[in-house]
Amino acid sequence: MSLTFPTREEIARLTARMLLEIKAVDFNAETPFTYASGLKGPTYVDCRRIISFPRVRATLMDFMAATVMRDAGFEAFDNVAGGETAGIPFGAMVAERLSLPMTYVRKKPKGYGRNARIEGVMTEGQRVLLVEDLTTDGGSKLSFVDAIRETGATCAHTAVIFYYGIFPETTQRLADHGVQLHHLCTWWDVLAEAREQQSFDEATLTEVQTFLTNPRQWQEANA
Repeated sequence: MSLTFPTREEIARLTARMLLEIKAVDFNAETPFTYASGLKGPTYVDCRRIISFPRVRATLMDFMAATVMRDAGFEAFDNVAGGETAGIPFGAMVAERLSLPMTYVRKKPKGYGRNARIEGVMTEGQRVLLVEDLTTDGGSKLSFVDAIRETGATCAHTAVIFYYGIFPETTQRLADHGVQLHHLCTWWDVLAEAREQQSFDEATLTEVQTFLTNPRQWQEANA
């Protein structure tokens, strides 16, 4: 394991740059994207693209390992769990960097056999780091955390590549559940880097900033 520890600001800037470069993020104010919730917005992120870019994925996983060690501790974990499905490859790569066992958490019981939600070996008392690709409002993380805790293990930390950073209740929602969020970058970092690189026209960037400042209001106005 050989890691460096750039500043949080440098990690955020470089992560945003890489996501733009591999087109994992996109802005479109004229034809907004439809999200899983059915709501619309001018921003889109697909962290699954990262696995197809070896240099990007290696750098981002180094950043994630460095971030959790700096923020949570160098001997803070006994197990790394990836959340089904996007978190599984990232969980495996972070576990490799931290020299820890890797498991993964199903969204729901498999429905046969042991009817398990945890795949791999997770034991009582282990301190588990939950790894995912991204989080919006933190909701999906709570179910994964509960499944981990049902084994008798503990889960007080979750790490993601991308955190929306526009819903102020997210970190408190996780904190109320006893979970600390670690992330590499947010939409604000991507917007700043997109402006720096002039990746999109100014009208689009201005509309994205309006959305990020008050997403609910933007969605109501553009329903």
